[in-house]
Amino acid sequence: MKDTFEREINYLRISITDRCNLRCLYCMPADGVELKEHEDILRLEEITEIVRAGAAVGISKIRITGGEPLVRRGVVEFIRQLKAIPGIDDIALTTNGVLLAPLAAELKAAGLNRVNVSLDTLRSDRFRELTRGGQIEKVWEGLAAALEHGLTPVKLNMVVMRGFNDDELFDFVELTRERELHVRFIELMPIGTADAWAHQRRLTMEEILLQLGRRYTLEPGPRVAGWGPARYYQVPGYRGTVGFISPISQHFCGTCNRLRLTAEGMLRPCLHARREVDIKTPLRQGARFEELVAIFQDVIGQKPQAHSMGETGWGENERKMFQIGG
Repeated sequence: MKDTFEREINYLRISITDRCNLRCLYCMPADGVELKEHEDILRLEEITEIVRAGAAVGISKIRITGGEPLVRRGVVEFIRQLKAIPGIDDIALTTNGVLLAPLAAELKAAGLNRVNVSLDTLRSDRFRELTRGGQIEKVWEGLAAALEHGLTPVKLNMVVMRGFNDDELFDFVELTRERELHVRFIELMPIGTADAWAHQRRLTMEEILLQLGRRYTLEPGPRVAGWGPARYYQVPGYRGTVGFISPISQHFCGTCNRLRLTAEGMLRPCLHARREVDIKTPLRQGARFEELVAIFQDVIGQKPQAHSMGETGWGENERKMFQIGG
């Protein structure tokens, strides 16, 4: 199905929890999040039914997010159920990697295609500071397990922050020398707890490219599965790639193909827009399958032409990033 701007909408990002086992400075409050009542959160079986309705309007790609999705009990069986839905041919997961190692083999067997791992620093002391106590060794174990069990291509998402981790850009590029890792440098977005200081901390993609160009020759790289909005480059002779995602300075709204489903059952046409439609309540009230399909059609019709984060920041949007899905 196409929206009113002729974009084909085939991608649904699903937050299965707003809880996380880390407390990253730009994402989570230090004391965590207010715990929702159990009945406020969609059951995994309910999400599966919602995805069936999405598949009827052309949703074929699923990304599972959080919070941290691997803290949700039953995630492996959930992926197996999603994989069995006709029309769903690609399932990916975004994780901080801490819990990935012991689950990697089961996730692959259940039908997960690949993972994106969020990792903003390679230094253990800085990782502890950024995540308020996380152990980077667990992330390395998770990355190794993802490569071993074929959850590939494995992408590393680094949110670049001026004055905090921008001195590690070369270190991240070097990760692609011997490993088939795909590093993506992401502009810091003014979302939630990052709204107040994102404008001072954010580096544009042009600034990052300029820094990398002082040491490396970057040639256009091959597109990898699930390449999405990133622009990929490769250092000649390196096995992996380097990608750039610039949602603010060079937004990719013109080709956006996604919707978002929050853990509380709100279907959103855009990350930034305040518009969202409750699909949980009709589902629990016994809505027919056709009614759920109609909700997807309505939300697709509401998809805006572009976000306005560059001008307005997060503004009056009540939801934080961990509540919408990374």
